[in-house]
Amino acid sequence: MPDTQALKEHVLQTDTEYRELYDAHHELEVRLQALASKHYLSDAEQLEETTIKKRKLQLKDRMEDILRRYREGVAAST
Repeated sequence: MPDTQALKEHVLQTDTEYRELYDAHHELEVRLQALASKHYLSDAEQLEETTIKKRKLQLKDRMEDILRRYREGVAAST
């Protein structure tokens, strides 16, 4: 079974859906960092921060599902 980082790199290069999820997750992380750098968040920004965190978790869960599918495929072929 390939190590996790190598598997992630392989899937990132070969699976379009995974790549799109990865890119969206990264964009949300950048926005979250921008919000975190502020000393004060407005009510709207606090709501945005919460929404971003939830969306990031959804994306990460979907990415993990894809990786699990690849792991199971590798395990089944050995």
